[in-house]
Amino acid sequence: MSTGIAYETALQEWRQTAPADPRPLDLPVSELLSNFHPDRKPGARSKLVIGPNAGEECPNTLSRLLQSDSLLEDVDIAGAPTSEADVLVIGGGGAGCIAALTAARAGARVLLATKLGLGDSNTVMAEGGIQAAVGADDSVQQHFEDTIRAGHFAAKKELVAALVTGGPSAIRWLIQEGMDFDLADGTQRMGGTLRYKTAGGASVPRLLSFRDFTGLELMRAVREATLLQPNLTLLTHHPALELLTDDRGHCAGAVLYDFAHGQEVVVRSAVTVLATGGSGRLHLSDFPTSNHYGATADGLVLAYRLGARLRDVGSFQYHPTGVAWPPPLEGQLVSEAARSSGAFLVNGLGQRFVNELQPRDVVASAILREIDEGRGITRDGKVGVFLDTPSLERDNPGILARELVTLGNLARRGGFDPAEEPFLIRPTLHYQNGGVEIRTTGHTSVPGLLAAGEVTGGLHGHNRMMGNALLELVVFGRSAGANAAADARRERPRNVGLTHLADWRRAMESEGLPLDRKAPQLFPYYGNFDPVRDRRRGA
Repeated sequence: MSTGIAYETALQEWRQTAPADPRPLDLPVSELLSNFHPDRKPGARSKLVIGPNAGEECPNTLSRLLQSDSLLEDVDIAGAPTSEADVLVIGGGGAGCIAALTAARAGARVLLATKLGLGDSNTVMAEGGIQAAVGADDSVQQHFEDTIRAGHFAAKKELVAALVTGGPSAIRWLIQEGMDFDLADGTQRMGGTLRYKTAGGASVPRLLSFRDFTGLELMRAVREATLLQPNLTLLTHHPALELLTDDRGHCAGAVLYDFAHGQEVVVRSAVTVLATGGSGRLHLSDFPTSNHYGATADGLVLAYRLGARLRDVGSFQYHPTGVAWPPPLEGQLVSEAARSSGAFLVNGLGQRFVNELQPRDVVASAILREIDEGRGITRDGKVGVFLDTPSLERDNPGILARELVTLGNLARRGGFDPAEEPFLIRPTLHYQNGGVEIRTTGHTSVPGLLAAGEVTGGLHGHNRMMGNALLELVVFGRSAGANAAADARRERPRNVGLTHLADWRRAMESEGLPLDRKAPQLFPYYGNFDPVRDRRRGA
């Protein structure tokens, strides 16, 4: 890879050409993705040899975790404190809170367990907005077609249909829960009309937002409702170490780890909902990530070991605009709201090189191509391209302070003024497109186990259209919660334990996999947390 063009030289080129003229992509999309998307990198993936997806490929790091042994033995839960619940929800982000809230309002006794604090999740980092076909010039059919096309026609159509048809009611529900949205200019005093923006890959403006921290506003509303729900018990800082099974092979709860007291906690439940989020903190292909600290694929590991089938597990999204410089901010997200508002991408020669509102995989691959072919911009050993925020501010005076608040805060932390100096950006590992395969009801292939949110697979195909993630966690979080509550009225666990581990270990031994490799990982490698060692000493 070329070292690129020095920052000061590139800055001079940008000043001479800003705003740069549009330039169409001069490479077929299929060729661009094949040559430059990180998922296609030679040697980055390996085949799974055990489990329901044996024979399929996924990233090497994830493959090792999926084919690891449990952190637990039967002796570890002998005498452990035990709780009972109708519904256990694992994960305290948007999908988990909404599933737990919905199940509790349906009358179920719910226990919500989080690895970190309530709301510490990727949900709060979703800045750009939420898509839903609520505009007069839009339709659920257009939203369906845009989503299918953005995912390269690999998505499960029934899931996409459920997503888009549930969009309008999801927005009404969020407003009823107290979430704020941006309103069209001049309508605030008349009750307000929702403001729509155009998202990458969308055929019409349908992106609803609250400034550039939509996910944080969504999480605020659902978190407050969750904390006020009377028949919902919350256990923060209790990650899941293993799922439980009964003598029928049904999921029957989970073993949690109580960080405060340094001990395992057994939770028996009629139904379990996984909402553990993504895996960006595995840093696949050595990319920086926008993900929160706990995003280490725990749900995928636990569900797969239990026998749940995964889908599209080799497909990940790299957000085009992660911070490339300064190093302390590397990987943090510069919201797509900037490009939706008109900010351009410019290479070291002062040229635009792609339509900024193409789907994310296309834009990210186009940026990586500029870097790989020597047209990137280098600064203190980091390489990227410019996001031209100064031209955006000149064309729309006040937009950075008024609508792109998070972007401005990020720039100040980096020590520069985004109205005068462009961001240096490059793609950052952002979203897990695949995951645990579900039906529209949230059910997985394992009885008693449902899932919602980023941990699931099938909805996005091979690329997620921005704005669909927040909609997904509302639509499928509500569905999983309602169905979990209904199932809990019919099912009760019996003879609960870790019986599935014996078959799993036999499968590992038959394929020569090392039994000393343990998972889930719980935290990124640089957290210096060993799940086996530190759990034993109560760290």
